[in-house]
Amino acid sequence: MPQKSDYGIDAPGVVRNLLVIGLGLIISGMVFPTIRIGNVTILWSRSAIWPGASCMLGGVLMLLYAMWGKFSHRDRMLNMVRWRGDEQVLDVGTGRGLLLIGAARRLTSGKGIGIDVWSTKDLSGNSLERTQANVEVEGVKEKVVLKSDDARKLSFSDASFDVVLSNLCIHNIANADGRAQACREIARVLKPGGTALISDFILTGFYQKVLAASGLKVSRTGISPLTFPFLRVVRAEKPQT
Repeated sequence: MPQKSDYGIDAPGVVRNLLVIGLGLIISGMVFPTIRIGNVTILWSRSAIWPGASCMLGGVLMLLYAMWGKFSHRDRMLNMVRWRGDEQVLDVGTGRGLLLIGAARRLTSGKGIGIDVWSTKDLSGNSLERTQANVEVEGVKEKVVLKSDDARKLSFSDASFDVVLSNLCIHNIANADGRAQACREIARVLKPGGTALISDFILTGFYQKVLAASGLKVSRTGISPLTFPFLRVVRAEKPQT
């Protein structure tokens, strides 16, 4: 059993590619300040070093988000809920449990369920076993259930949850119909009076539109400055019947 929780690196392939490409461009620009092709001379240092530095910066900012920024963003999201402690909570695309575990700490008699398809492309070391290890290390084992499930077809009854959370998940669904269906499923399983929070760096306007069409009262925050890519949060409330 690990002694410390580990929430992984988001989009590890993207981070790696940004750092490798950026370093490669900078080095090539320093080693080959000009490139001559026939009668054409390319000022390669000008063409390579600044784009390389931009790639490197992007990779470093994503690493900083993974190591520190995501925890601040998690707290920002959870503070948008008026917690009682008895909520039933669903975390869609829980990954290694960051939001789920944070929510579980705010529960007394409530329960949190985290679902995922456990893709390592979207999060390094993403697996049910590693998420379970985080749950145990963080001391919320009795308040958390983990399950493999598809966001587009949730295996829960209508109006099952007081709070539904999701961060950097829905954009990974390959097509617009699937993303819309995931939003409709979130609306379906949310109880009247419940709150859904969906955080992402793209498509938040799309989520807002679909959730509003599903009968929810929807708003959207500005960007979170401690995230990269910059994240917004869509907040949706289901009216009381």
